[in-house]
Amino acid sequence: MKLSWCAVAALLSICVSEALHLEQIQQPVLNLVPATLGQDKLSDVIAASPLLSLHRAICELESVTDDELAVGKLVISILEAHNFTVKTQSVPPPGATNSTKARFNIYAYPDASKYDQTRIASVPKPKVLLSSHIDTVPPHIPYALSQSKKSSSRKDILISGRGTVDDKACVAVQIQALLDLLEDSDAKIDPSEVALLFVVGEESRGDGMKHFSNSELYNQTNADYKAILFGEPTEGKLATGHKGITMVSIKAHGKAAHSGYPWLGRSANSIILPALVVLDGLGDIPEDVGGLPRSKKYGKSTVNVGLMQGGVAGNVVPEYASAEVTFRLAGGTIEEVKDLVIKAIREVDLDGLLELDFAQGYGPISLDADVDGFETITVNYGTDIPNLKVAKGVKKYLYGPGSILVAHGKNEGLTVGDLEDALEGYKKLVLHSLKL
Repeated sequence: MKLSWCAVAALLSICVSEALHLEQIQQPVLNLVPATLGQDKLSDVIAASPLLSLHRAICELESVTDDELAVGKLVISILEAHNFTVKTQSVPPPGATNSTKARFNIYAYPDASKYDQTRIASVPKPKVLLSSHIDTVPPHIPYALSQSKKSSSRKDILISGRGTVDDKACVAVQIQALLDLLEDSDAKIDPSEVALLFVVGEESRGDGMKHFSNSELYNQTNADYKAILFGEPTEGKLATGHKGITMVSIKAHGKAAHSGYPWLGRSANSIILPALVVLDGLGDIPEDVGGLPRSKKYGKSTVNVGLMQGGVAGNVVPEYASAEVTFRLAGGTIEEVKDLVIKAIREVDLDGLLELDFAQGYGPISLDADVDGFETITVNYGTDIPNLKVAKGVKKYLYGPGSILVAHGKNEGLTVGDLEDALEGYKKLVLHSLKL
């Protein structure tokens, strides 16, 4: 027997009461919400919606990368309460030995026997997989509700906090989309043809998706895939692709000395700075004269000198310096960009004093956007899509509510309307994909 959302919320509140504030009394949702509506009434609007209640529950739990255990347990409880079979995959953080840092991917599929008593319980091979990540960037920002100053519409209620956009909005919408479709007699979807995958670690190393991609579970279940729906904030549009990425770590070794006698040492900062200046400008140089690749689809490649460290004190010639530089690639291959970066650095590092270490990366990722009724967009951020080994011919869609322009920031948030529109969008994508 399926549990109502109220029953699920009440059940879960026993173990995570500090994180869940789901109202037990359902009230009708009005088209317009008075501008003077207080926090209690705003909470009533959320509680009246299964989707919004689910979104709130998972957003109220902190789940910064490597600390996803609590939200993982909550998602499992919700799925099991709605007749999903759940399989977990342990993904320990690199070098972690503390058991409290346990974390896992979640693979779930509807229990077909609950819908058809003649079904034999087995791990199905779905046609459509919906996937998002449950980790967030730091720091955790508490869930909050506010009424738009420009509109009193219910759809314009702002939901803010860490993960409300990236990427728990997609987690909530994907779960609710399948629940709605499975209950919709007109949709007539086969429960054995859909599955969910929620991974850890996307915001840092992509280790969750890499682990799943190399797992026996994936090998057992991916034979019949027609499409994979990846969730990330795309403003409710279908992404036609996203930029590639590569990173380089740069280290400089100098010689320490008293700052009053700098000629007795060699400044590691002075060695590394010219290289950083050159790299920082590569995105603005035309491609035909040594700049980073460009394309009509993605525009310019960009550079971010994200981390610099050097020296120990203002009166000491620095012995060591390092930097981390990220390139978002609009074109070209990783090897081409690597060669370009090395050439640019060697032109200023004539003595070969810098050490370079390139991280694995990938070029621009092309995605499918062949579904009528959706606007399209290209995005500059990276995703877990390259971390999943997908057979040729499998459609890859990238879609979700909210904007990347507020994700990771202090003002991360989206509206009730954003979530509800994306719910309908995901239903449409699932039904389209099942017909492929």
